Amino acid sequence: MTIDKAQPPIRPNSRLIIFDVEGVLIPKRRYLLFEASRRLDFISFLKMLWAGFLYESGLVSLETALRKIFKQLRGLTMNDLFLLYKKVPLVPNVKEVFEQLKKTGYKTALISSGLPQPFVEDLASQLGCDYAFGLNLEVAKDYVTGQISGDVIKPEGKAIVLKRILEKEGLSPADCVLVADDRNNLPMFPLCANKIGYNPDFLLAYKSDVVVKGDLTELVPLLTGNKVNTHSVSRRELFREAIHIAGFLVPFFTVYLSLPDYFVILLIFVVTLLYIASELARMLGVNVPVISTITWKAAIQPEIYEFATAPIFFAMGIMLTLVLFRPPISYASIAIFTLGDGIATLFGKKIGNHAFLYNKSKMVEGTFFGFLFASLGASLFISPLKALAGAVLGMIAESLPAAVNDNLTIPLVAGLTMLIFSNALSFFGVPIGLSI
Repeated sequence: MTIDKAQPPIRPNSRLIIFDVEGVLIPKRRYLLFEASRRLDFISFLKMLWAGFLYESGLVSLETALRKIFKQLRGLTMNDLFLLYKKVPLVPNVKEVFEQLKKTGYKTALISSGLPQPFVEDLASQLGCDYAFGLNLEVAKDYVTGQISGDVIKPEGKAIVLKRILEKEGLSPADCVLVADDRNNLPMFPLCANKIGYNPDFLLAYKSDVVVKGDLTELVPLLTGNKVNTHSVSRRELFREAIHIAGFLVPFFTVYLSLPDYFVILLIFVVTLLYIASELARMLGVNVPVISTITWKAAIQPEIYEFATAPIFFAMGIMLTLVLFRPPISYASIAIFTLGDGIATLFGKKIGNHAFLYNKSKMVEGTFFGFLFASLGASLFISPLKALAGAVLGMIAESLPAAVNDNLTIPLVAGLTMLIFSNALSFFGVPIGLSI
């Protein structure tokens, strides 16, 4: 969990908690529309993916993307969709969290832009929520027409819905807490005095008052006012970061075994394909020996029931570094990426007390220790001066909220920094020897 200790995150008079649904209560990548894709032809599935990509890239509005997506569901019955919705698992411990919140006297509301109203109402009934809002899905003679409507799909729609709830309850923004994960919820921010980003995207990581990464139960101490243990690292997190740090061995094996870079890239690519196949199988309930076991042990709570993409970006970061930079800069970049990012996460969780003002999901203490280990690791391959330059910029990239996964930005920024720095030193005739 990441909390800025300078301010208490939740005001004691908060009485209403608003929950986003997709990405908070149900896994982001096991969303209804992805379940429904099993009933569609391949072309329709690709159209759904393309619409989602356009929205995530900021090229179309959420309403436009949703209309394109639901258009592909024409011909299915509401009963078909409801049965698919029931197959979508809730994130772990959801019901326990809502039971504890109910005991405190909070009122809770679910507001979803992507689920039909009947489905959100069903979920609210399971969790004992007071309010449920979703989109309106048009049905003719029991068949879905693909047409949608409702306030929640509009740019300010969620805020409109929240205003109605506040007015009905006679509450002000000071009484409201919001738990959300992506930018679609930003219009509600002015209406809630307390904003919690739960495994948030880069915009929410910047704008939220508090950022929580991991198990949904970590929200409970924040919302109930109980003491929060912020200095703990679970076995799952330790195992996950150990794998990340182990990437530091890639350049060592490459040098020690005299392997050409293209062979290492090919090997990582093959392993990545095996991992993707393993994840697809895991989504269907089939475990692949070794790979699925490692995934189960390393996945954070929200990833357990969804397709975990972090290892793919991790592999891509190493492969791109080997493609774009020549040794020893490529090796030093991998060292900065694997050691710096992994150590920053562990130290941030264990001793972190100060979140960055521009990114509350990252801790100053973690980034500092990540920088120390990154510079030391990189200095095994290049001169300490260039290692220092690469580590500084690489760890700045680690601390920034960005739309691009930091498994890509850290090694690329570090490598480019060291390349430019090296060329500048050569231009001015400064002799810099290699450490390897």
